[in-house]
Amino acid sequence: MEKITKQIMKTIIFLIAICTSFVVYSQTYITNVTIGDVENQKLIQNQTVVIINDLISEIQSSQKMKIPANAKVIDGMGKYLFPGLIDAHIHFFQNGGLYSRPDVIDLRKFVSYEDEIAATKINMEDKLRRYIQNGITTVIDVGASYHFLKQRNDFIDKPFAPTIFMTGPLSTTYEPKVYENLHDDEPFYLTKTVEDGIKSVKNQLPYKPDFIKIWYIAGLDGLSVEESARKNLPIVKAIIDEAHKNKLKVAVHATERITAQLAVENGADFLVHSVDDEILKPDFIQLLKKKNTIVCPTLVVSRNYSNSLGQMVNFNLYEFEKSDAFQLGSLSDLKHITDTALVSRYRDLIQSQKRKEKLIEEEKICSPI
Repeated sequence: MEKITKQIMKTIIFLIAICTSFVVYSQTYITNVTIGDVENQKLIQNQTVVIINDLISEIQSSQKMKIPANAKVIDGMGKYLFPGLIDAHIHFFQNGGLYSRPDVIDLRKFVSYEDEIAATKINMEDKLRRYIQNGITTVIDVGASYHFLKQRNDFIDKPFAPTIFMTGPLSTTYEPKVYENLHDDEPFYLTKTVEDGIKSVKNQLPYKPDFIKIWYIAGLDGLSVEESARKNLPIVKAIIDEAHKNKLKVAVHATERITAQLAVENGADFLVHSVDDEILKPDFIQLLKKKNTIVCPTLVVSRNYSNSLGQMVNFNLYEFEKSDAFQLGSLSDLKHITDTALVSRYRDLIQSQKRKEKLIEEEKICSPI
């Protein structure tokens, strides 16, 4: 018995030695680097960062750090190290230029939407590379298509690509006609009944989405916003319940206080925009806290839509150097499009005093979130 015990102890010691050697071998030291301390908003010079098994385990002054002989060392002298940024609201099915949203401004007689869809697929890798170049190491696609749920698999663990979290088509009771009948390229799943809502979740499961997204649009059915929101609530709740049953969190586009409140009360995990129709009261803030609901306010979206459609874009040097030239250039195309009546209508609407006041009011409402 004693011999067996000794043999077991020798085996355990041997295994510990092997495991220890693997840990040492997997260590990486980034030395002499300047750390961006984002919590305290300061730069800390001459630091060494220790990475073990792809996780940061320690940060110390380079003068105090002892580095094992067999560790991998990266000299960070003259360089900076910051936490990776997260872009928490993107859409790969939109190409980023003027022709990406025919439901907002219909320019299909100038650029085929089929060509635009094809370009989004071709340009996906380029977009991912640009994210990394700009320090964005994680992106969250809050409304894609079955095609992109498949295409994202091409970029898993690629060193040039950020980590991608993605949902499939947005479950919605309202779908703009320009997106109908696009099959695998359709970014919406129309849900007119509770059964449709449940099916919209089940149909995504084989594609392994990271979460489910609801486009909670109210007031386009002839009812008031609140009447419409409450009418469609059973469908919204069914989608949330089905997603949670399958251990998937739910993101919701709900820009009115009533749609946001109903979504959160019924289990929404993530509001992808802020409320823009009224100042939120303390009881709603407490509801968000109680339900642990995340809010991504997307503060710059409305302003940039207005700048583009109102022909008020003004790019800086960094944007010229780092952006996709075609997409950046397209945002100025309204100056050259021959349908002057369409262009003037959008420009006059966006540049009107009423629109400017509304935009300022929305930004005041959203900014505190």
